[in-house]
Amino acid sequence: MAEKINPEAFLPGEYIREELVERGWTQMDLADILGRPPQVVNEILAGKRSITAETARGLADAFGTSAQLWMNLEASHQLSRMSAKDDAVSRRAVLYGKAPIKEMQRRGWIEATSNIEVLEAQVLTFFEISALEQPIQFRHAARKSTDGSPTPAQFAWLYRAWHLARALKVQGEFSAVSFNSALAKLSTLKRDLEEARHIPRVLSEAGIRFLIVEPLPHTKVDGVCFWLGADSPVIALSVRYDRIDWFWHTLMHEMAHVKNRDGMEAPTLDTELVGLDAQPFEDKGDAEKAADLFAVNFLINQAKLDRFVARVHPLYSKLKISAFAHSNEVHPEIVVGQLQHRKRIAYAHSRDLLVKVRNIIISCTLTDGWGSTVST
Repeated sequence: MAEKINPEAFLPGEYIREELVERGWTQMDLADILGRPPQVVNEILAGKRSITAETARGLADAFGTSAQLWMNLEASHQLSRMSAKDDAVSRRAVLYGKAPIKEMQRRGWIEATSNIEVLEAQVLTFFEISALEQPIQFRHAARKSTDGSPTPAQFAWLYRAWHLARALKVQGEFSAVSFNSALAKLSTLKRDLEEARHIPRVLSEAGIRFLIVEPLPHTKVDGVCFWLGADSPVIALSVRYDRIDWFWHTLMHEMAHVKNRDGMEAPTLDTELVGLDAQPFEDKGDAEKAADLFAVNFLINQAKLDRFVARVHPLYSKLKISAFAHSNEVHPEIVVGQLQHRKRIAYAHSRDLLVKVRNIIISCTLTDGWGSTVST
C-alpha cells in the first residue's frame, strides 16, 4: 500500500477495507490479528471510533505500513470535518498582536468580552483607527525619545493618557508668562516631600494638563509630553519608580519639552530616563539632552553640585548630602539621585534617604492605575 494521504480525506476505515479485500480478510480476522473486540474494529471501519496511537501501531504491524500513516489519515479526516478556518481565532490573533488586550481589559480600558466583533470595535475606538490593517499612530505621527516606534504596549499607555487628558480641565491658560510663573512656584516645592501635593494645582493654573497613568508591564515608560492644541500642553507620568528624585527629574524633563514646545507634531514618549537602565546622555538626541540639562539644573545648580563633588569626593556621608540639600533648598534624595546618575555613588548608597512620593501625588491628581480606573 502506498503511504499517501488522500487529499479528499476519506474515512480511514475505507483504506482498511481495501487492505482487507486485498488480503481476503474479514473484519473478524482483523479483530483476531489485532487482539481487539470485533465491535471495536467495526466502529473504526464505520468512522464511529477514532484511530488511537495504539490502534495505529497495530494496523501498521498488520498491514506492513507505518503507524504514522494511520495517524495522518485519522488527523486528515478529523480536520476535514471542521470548518476550513476558525475566523475568530485568526482575528483575535491580529488583535493580540496589535495591543496588550489582557492588560487593557484588566485595567478597564476596554471591556472583557468573548465576542470578537465587540472586541475589535473596542480596539478600533481606543486607538482611533478605522480598520485593523491601519497602523496605530498617535495623531498620525509617533516617535519616542529612543530610536524606533513605540511598542504596542507603549502605544496603549500613550493613548490612555490621551483619552484622559481630553477629559481633564485646567484652571488657567498656557503662555510663556504662566509657564515661568509655574517654574517659580515649583522651585519652592522641591525641598519637602509633602509639598508635592501642590504640583497638580500649580500646573493647572499654568494651563498644563497633568496626570498619572500606571505603566504597563515591560514598557519602561517614564513620561510623555504632547499637545491637545497649540496652547494645551499635557504631561503624563508613569511613576514607575516610586522615588522623589525620579518623580522630580521626570516632571522637569517633561516641563522642558513643554517649554521648548517639543511634541507638537508627535509625542515625546520618554523611556529609561533614570535608574540602572537609563539611556546614556551621549546617545540621546538634541531635544532629550536639552530636557535632561534643564531638569538637573532646575533641581540643583550644577556648578554648586560640581563644587560639592570636588570638596567631598569620595566621602559622601549622609550628613554631608543632607547639609548640601538643605543649603540648596532641595530634598536630600534629589541630591542622591543626581550623584547616582553621575556615578559618584552606588545605587545602594544612602538608601535611608530615599522616600516614596506616589501616594502623595496620586491623591491630588487624575490617576489611572494602582486599583483606580477612570471612566472616559
